[in-house]
Amino acid sequence: MQKIPMTVRGYAAMQAELKKLKTVDRPQIINAIAEAREHGDLKENAEYHAAKDKQGEIEAKIAHYESKLTLAQVIDPAKLTGTTVQFGSTVTIVNEDTDEESTYQIVGEEEADIAEGRIYNRSPLARGMIGKEVGDVFEVNTPGGTRSYEILAIEYK
Repeated sequence: MQKIPMTVRGYAAMQAELKKLKTVDRPQIINAIAEAREHGDLKENAEYHAAKDKQGEIEAKIAHYESKLTLAQVIDPAKLTGTTVQFGSTVTIVNEDTDEESTYQIVGEEEADIAEGRIYNRSPLARGMIGKEVGDVFEVNTPGGTRSYEILAIEYK
């Protein structure tokens, strides 16, 4: 199995979500199923079937997070060094056509959130940045055409 790169923050968030699923959500749904059973005939009991469906969703999420955490390769961006963009780096770039500056941290799939400035390390933008240094220009093919960006800053925090 291939290791899944993950930042310390992403790993901790996933652990917290798994703990919530196991200690809060799972017991709640077990109680809901027990309560629905008391209402009689299970064949035509909508509450029971909805609770069982919800239980399936929770168990699937638990299995998903346990699998991801088992395969996690935790990387602490604060301990990274160097002059090139790599997983965990926070990179400030400028679009050479519009002069619009953006800052992104390169993270794993599970923790990517463009609204929070965290992009998936296998996204076209991140792939274009990885291995580059401050001052380097790179291009990204987008549905709207090719875009050119310059790397203004690289931080490891």
